[in-house]
Amino acid sequence: MKTVAVVGTQWGDEGKGKIVDLLAADADVIVRFQGGNNAAHTLVVDGEKFVLRLVPAGALHPNKTCVIGNGTVVDPIALIAEIDDLKKRRGLRGDFLKLSYEAHIVFPYHRAIDRMREARAGKRAIGTTGFGIGPAYEDKMSRAGLRFDDLVNFKSFADKLKRTVADKNAYLKAVLKGKPISATEILEAMRRVRRRLMPYLCDTGEFLAEAIAAGKRILFEGAHGTMLDIDHGTYPFVTSSNCIASAAFGGTGLGPGTLEAVLGISKAYTTRVGAGPFPTEIKGWLADALREEGVEFGSATGRPRRIGWFDAVLARFAARVNGMWALALTKLDVLTGIDPIRICVAYQYKGKRYETMPPGRHAMETAKPIFEEMPGWTEAIGEARSLGQLPANARAYIERIGELAGIPIAIVSVGADRAATIVVTNPFA
Repeated sequence: MKTVAVVGTQWGDEGKGKIVDLLAADADVIVRFQGGNNAAHTLVVDGEKFVLRLVPAGALHPNKTCVIGNGTVVDPIALIAEIDDLKKRRGLRGDFLKLSYEAHIVFPYHRAIDRMREARAGKRAIGTTGFGIGPAYEDKMSRAGLRFDDLVNFKSFADKLKRTVADKNAYLKAVLKGKPISATEILEAMRRVRRRLMPYLCDTGEFLAEAIAAGKRILFEGAHGTMLDIDHGTYPFVTSSNCIASAAFGGTGLGPGTLEAVLGISKAYTTRVGAGPFPTEIKGWLADALREEGVEFGSATGRPRRIGWFDAVLARFAARVNGMWALALTKLDVLTGIDPIRICVAYQYKGKRYETMPPGRHAMETAKPIFEEMPGWTEAIGEARSLGQLPANARAYIERIGELAGIPIAIVSVGADRAATIVVTNPFA
């Protein structure tokens, strides 16, 4: 296969970064197509930790081209800091990145609005990262946003920005009771941004079309997870973009026929950050133990993640809406020593059993998980590099997840490092 998308099947944080990094070794181009720096991918390479928020995870391999597509919203200051860090630590060449002219810019007023709204909502807060992603997408959809192509004519850009800041300040002061934002300070920062980022600007849709025509291997890197999708997730406790595989088309300018395979990423258990329904959530000491063992704290925010058992209802739903070819299972090692291990095989809602998602997302607020139990294992599995090297109970658990999800397991991660991976089937092979 030449074109492969990697997407999350849960509420994000599934370990997509590690799998993208792994598959990027066999890809020529790695593409980010939605979201912003509210999503972060944590990777460990030769014991060194990297946290990538905007630059695709393929940047950790030499001689790869990374693309940030039009579907993303980009904080330019954060992007420059990330580029500088990668160049310092990895010695990347100057032309490793291509940034879409059509990507929208995240400004300080977006962040201010995001944080003030959450503070004002109090207990009704959604639990956003506060990075301004939602307000930036709002401006995009209301046709009030500024894109990187606006920077080509800086005088025109300055005029648009001043008008926008005046509107945002009126809202900040009158509604949110916040402090105004300085248009002059933003313009000075954007003048410096323009010098740094203009060389990366590109018609990324045309670039990708030419790469595909030339037979190059393209890896599409999703952010967040299916259950955070603005349309298909647990609304309103979702992100502000489409996270499923079909978003790769609108977020890059490529047609639907260009994607050959979708690899879903799922933890061997489930987590989510922020508020919202979570049917399989675990409370108490076991949740605390799994959180510590799995280092379940947000890569972008540091917030502790909520912990739950593997949810096969979500897995089946994600397989359907993404058209998934196979599943990659991460953090299997975290479950070592847990006995028994529970799997949610269905929900009970209003006295009826549902093996697929109950109608209406609000049903998840009161749906009860129906569990089955499997025996755990105590043997360390971090050195396993094939399924045959795993304990019998671990293999049985993987097989059961594949059966319940209705798709094969292609990859199993048994540790944080790049090498701690069992590759059953490589989509690029």
